[in-house]
Amino acid sequence: LPPIPRPNEPLEKKRARLVYQSRKRGILETDLLLSTFASKYLKDFTMEQLQQYDKLLDEPDWDIFYWATDKKTVPEYLKDSPVLEMIRKHAKNEAKVVLRMPDL
Repeated sequence: LPPIPRPNEPLEKKRARLVYQSRKRGILETDLLLSTFASKYLKDFTMEQLQQYDKLLDEPDWDIFYWATDKKTVPEYLKDSPVLEMIRKHAKNEAKVVLRMPDL
C-alpha cells in the first residue's frame, strides 16, 4: 500500500503520530530502536526532519533495522539522510545505556 498523504498535518499531530508509529512497528527489534530514538529526538525535530523520518518509516521494518545496525548497505537514495544517520548513531548506543520501551 502506498503511504497515506498528509499534506496539511499540523506539526504536533505529526510528531505524536510518528512517536506512536515508532513504537508500533510489528518487529520487537525495530520497535525498541525506533521508540527509544523517537522518545529522545522527535520532540526537537523540525517539520522537515519529521517529514524525513515519516518517509523513512514507510520502509520495511527489517530494512530500517539492518541499515541502522550496519548489517545491510544503505540504498543510494538514503545515503545522505541526516535522520537515518542519527538513527544509526543511536543504534550504536556508545554510552552503553540500557534501553527499554518508553512509557506510553
